[in-house]
Amino acid sequence: MRSLNAVRNLGILAHVDAGKTTITERILYATGTTHKRGEVHDGTTVTDFDSQERDRGITIFAAAVSCAWDGHWLNLIDTPGHVDFSDEVERSLRVLDGAVVVFDAVAGVEPQSESVWRQADRHAVPRIAFVNKMDRAGADLDAAVESIRQRLHPVPLAVQLPIGREDGFIGVVDLLEMRAVRWVDDSKVEGPVPDALLAEARRRRHELEEAVAERHPAAMEEFCAEAAVSSATLTAALRDLTLRGDVVVVLCGSAYRNRGIEPLLTAVVEYLPSPEDVPGVDPAAPFAGLVFKVVATATGRMTYVRVYSGTLHKGETVVDVGADRRERIARILRVRADRHTELEHATAGDIVAVVGPKHARVGASLCARSAPVLLEPPSATEPVVSVAVEVRRSADTERFAAALAQLVEEDPSLTVRNDAQTGQTVLSGMGELHLEVAVEKIRRSRGLAVAVGRPEVAYRETVASGVTGSVFRLVKQDGGPGQFAHVVLDVAPSGQDFVFRSTVVGGRVPREYVRAVEAGCRDALSEGPLGGHPVTGLEVTLTDGATHQNDSSEMAFRSAGKLGLREALRACAMTLLEPVSEVAVTVPEDDMGGVLGDLAMRRGRVTASTARGGTVTITATVPLAELFGYADRLRSRTHGRGTFTAQPAGYAPVPAKAKAG
Repeated sequence: MRSLNAVRNLGILAHVDAGKTTITERILYATGTTHKRGEVHDGTTVTDFDSQERDRGITIFAAAVSCAWDGHWLNLIDTPGHVDFSDEVERSLRVLDGAVVVFDAVAGVEPQSESVWRQADRHAVPRIAFVNKMDRAGADLDAAVESIRQRLHPVPLAVQLPIGREDGFIGVVDLLEMRAVRWVDDSKVEGPVPDALLAEARRRRHELEEAVAERHPAAMEEFCAEAAVSSATLTAALRDLTLRGDVVVVLCGSAYRNRGIEPLLTAVVEYLPSPEDVPGVDPAAPFAGLVFKVVATATGRMTYVRVYSGTLHKGETVVDVGADRRERIARILRVRADRHTELEHATAGDIVAVVGPKHARVGASLCARSAPVLLEPPSATEPVVSVAVEVRRSADTERFAAALAQLVEEDPSLTVRNDAQTGQTVLSGMGELHLEVAVEKIRRSRGLAVAVGRPEVAYRETVASGVTGSVFRLVKQDGGPGQFAHVVLDVAPSGQDFVFRSTVVGGRVPREYVRAVEAGCRDALSEGPLGGHPVTGLEVTLTDGATHQNDSSEMAFRSAGKLGLREALRACAMTLLEPVSEVAVTVPEDDMGGVLGDLAMRRGRVTASTARGGTVTITATVPLAELFGYADRLRSRTHGRGTFTAQPAGYAPVPAKAKAG
């Protein structure tokens, strides 16, 4: 059985096009897992195996692979970089122990790299950084490190010095071992530090020793005694500091040219945590695992599981704790993207796919029947964009419904509902591309002709100014047991989504009825008075009430809470909110004026602009509704030279003119 200390469960995180998938391909090649390097532009990568990923040249679905390096076993997940698929990243981070965050050596920290960094922060995932594309014009390791420091606020510590600049980048100086590592004709060659770089390498090594000694007692003790820190002490101290999240080790290279991959793998082994470093992982305990991904394949349903404790055996029956349902494990698979190897068992620390469970969803806790435990599921983001979808042939209606159900099962960030007013089926997701990919998946996998309506955003309503003393009295008597509830509510704006409190004294409303009023108020939040949109940003206070000896009940007070709050909201001054995005548009300087004018027409508010190397990056906050079709418009306006990225930036009030429009 493999030692837990020899396992690394890690993800590759980055902004779209920073080179995550290429790095994953080079890792598989360097470890001997593959014998030919896959290329994103050729559609030959292992992890981007879906036809849409190869057509679009981006990662859409998180893909798991495994490989071995220096006596260690690496379970690696290549995650999407596009903001529309950030929930894929969230589900992966929930089960990973560490991460490599990839940055472009020219662009430094980009919008989505900032988003995935914050996601890793929420999960307290230790990480190291890899500055990629060091062979590009304008590549600058120091500038990239400084952008990490300024925008992400960690303590980045570079452990390498580049040899050569831009197209002349050929290797690195390892500042811990003070050795040069070059790549010549695809082979790694080690040797002494070049004379031209020796003084700079010594200076940076000393700065690294000082930075580590300031934060680690063992390194400080050695530094004070010897005026230096040994390589072994530095390595051990950097590992401790990485696991605590106190520093981020930074390496560099060019994945496309296969330069820097072996040192990156060594850094993964030396600095990132093993399952032994993660609380709650216990091989001796009964089996417990978390489902983080479900995929329907042509040969059946595959359920991806992170094993946290015990051992899972092929043929075993486990329990889905949340659903109180038994599931049989028919097969256990070690996955390499769309290929797999059969296993007899999986132990604590493993990430595997299982075949057999028919109902377990993402977030399900699978456990030994003798020791059920509920594990924290990954969080899901509420959808912000919706489209009406329908199948063109009525004979395909049942197949279409089954395809939609499968979509939602595989991707919990998608939702499907029927619009009561129009009778249409509405598909909702995280963005225009997210929905486009989902619909195309139905077309390709099921051979169905699907019609799609114009995208619509998910509006919200909020309280601008509230009311006090709103009285609602529920009295129903229709021959049987009656219903009676009397509530008095205050409503006020709040910085939180929803706050409920009670100031009722003297037992005028019993505690169980207060809870029922709160439940009713939450029910009322689903539809606001302006347009039936969900309500957010309010505080409701139950200030008084009354009961009837025979006719009051929890159901009556829940109904009174719901109807009473809706009546109070109609008396409030309400504001319509729309989702907004932070957009980073990169264009040639000559096109800047036209792009700024176009952003203004889209109600964009420019917050910053940065010029570099003949291009300008404009940062602006733009309503999501105004971004539909923007990619085509930008390409047209800049003759194909402009690019943009967008990430959610919350909600903002809709201006009166926009409402009228």
